[in-house]
Amino acid sequence: MKTPLPKKSVRGSSSGVAIMAAFDLLGTKWNMRILWELRSKPLSFRGIQNQCNGMSPSVLNSRIKQLSEARLIYTSEEGYQLTELGYSLMQTLDPLRDWATSWEDALQQ
Repeated sequence: MKTPLPKKSVRGSSSGVAIMAAFDLLGTKWNMRILWELRSKPLSFRGIQNQCNGMSPSVLNSRIKQLSEARLIYTSEEGYQLTELGYSLMQTLDPLRDWATSWEDALQQ
């Protein structure tokens, strides 16, 4: 699977606009979950796999490759971890998580 990147055609857009590439990358199954699991500490391949309900090794390899090419994660002695861009992304998403909680509450009223 091709890694969605800015200035390239992605699912739903041929414009190369960065936000569309970001949505495509983050919308790929498992990518957000992997980033979420790495937000607090580095994890080994097996650690990520265990946190993600036993995701298949081939799918995990593919997602790690995508997220590495997008420069959101890297490999260290401790395992896989977020890059500065990866941490920045997770912090940027915090207000969206807050909004989603408010949305959930509003739907329950």
